[in-house]
Amino acid sequence: MTGKYFRKPTAAEMADGRIPPGQHLAKGFPILTYGDAPDVRTETWSLKLWGELDGGDCDLSWADLMAMPQVTLTADFHCVTRWSKLDVQWMGVKLTDICDRVQLSSRAQYVMQHCYGGYTTNLPLAEFLRPDTYLVHSLNGEPLPRDRGGPARTLVPHLYAWKSAKWISGFEFLTQDAPGFWERNGYHRRGDPWAEERYSGGF
Repeated sequence: MTGKYFRKPTAAEMADGRIPPGQHLAKGFPILTYGDAPDVRTETWSLKLWGELDGGDCDLSWADLMAMPQVTLTADFHCVTRWSKLDVQWMGVKLTDICDRVQLSSRAQYVMQHCYGGYTTNLPLAEFLRPDTYLVHSLNGEPLPRDRGGPARTLVPHLYAWKSAKWISGFEFLTQDAPGFWERNGYHRRGDPWAEERYSGGF
């Protein structure tokens, strides 16, 4: 996988624990997408929260998202296809802040991420609500490009990047786990890069 677009990590880079096993470092920032990128405008974008909620469903507009506390962060990005991009700069809103807008039921244990275009991916609620997970709308100081999931995507940096879903349209809170798109097609239910959880298996 080394060459023009990727390089093998040095021993020093591997020693700091940031690069999962089996990964190469991307010299650029590859774009991988299954199917066409939907064209979603901020004027019509909305985020629906529904499912196991005690206080009822919630719909957030783009203006609602922008009115929430904004965080600039740097995070590494690990693709299941064996490349990693370090120190990517994002801006967005913590997923915990978004979920503070609703009253989660004690029955909620999982989240299905829904996207414009029909893509889905599942997460345990505990993974979804970690302090380092976000809904991001900017990349390197610019609005998130359409082909990278704009106007908004999730960022779940401790798992493989297919769990950081592009073109987010909603979060469905569930009592039981259910597989999303790639999970139904042979990918692992969790996707921990350090455990190399690439393909089918349980948590």
